[in-house]
Amino acid sequence: MKQKILVIHGFNSSPQSLKAQITRQYMQIMHPEVEVVCPQLASNPCAAIKQLCNIIDGDKHCQWYLTGSSLGGFFATYLAAKYQLKAVLINPAVKPYDLVDDILGAHSNPYTGEVFQVTAADMQQLKCYEVNKIDRKSLFVMVQTGDEVLDYQQAVEKYQQCLLEVQQGGDHSFINFAKMLPNIVNFFNLPLIRTRTLTTIK
Repeated sequence: MKQKILVIHGFNSSPQSLKAQITRQYMQIMHPEVEVVCPQLASNPCAAIKQLCNIIDGDKHCQWYLTGSSLGGFFATYLAAKYQLKAVLINPAVKPYDLVDDILGAHSNPYTGEVFQVTAADMQQLKCYEVNKIDRKSLFVMVQTGDEVLDYQQAVEKYQQCLLEVQQGGDHSFINFAKMLPNIVNFFNLPLIRTRTLTTIK
């Protein structure tokens, strides 16, 4: 059976983000048989979820795994519950609909140049995808206490029954993310087939 990792980027981010690039590079070296899929998500929450569901539904004959950063972690929680998949959440947003003061208004994507508006209706849409009943065995949650964007303690509380990695310091981007990729691979139970030293991944 084919294996694919769906990388879900955060708010106003892109497949060009550093974590997405590092994940692709690592998998190409260590697990070239596993395809990494990282779409450019729509700025609207409902459109983004529909886009992600279409990707998974479009290849039901493969084993999907999920990683999600920030708002992508919120989306990944929903998709893991909907499709009964394993997901790794990196500094996940727990209640993104409460961030109205920080997110409402005009934004410009630094990667794509897209200019878009975040409305109150968009924030309300997010509540439709909140998951309250967590399958503790399906999620691996990674947070850093120095996250300057989100309150890491919200994630610790919500996902306390899951496999949880709490690192002191760091920031919202998750410093030294590359060092966690072997742990992510182990959580997904992907067999290690390459022994090359990863000197080029930082």
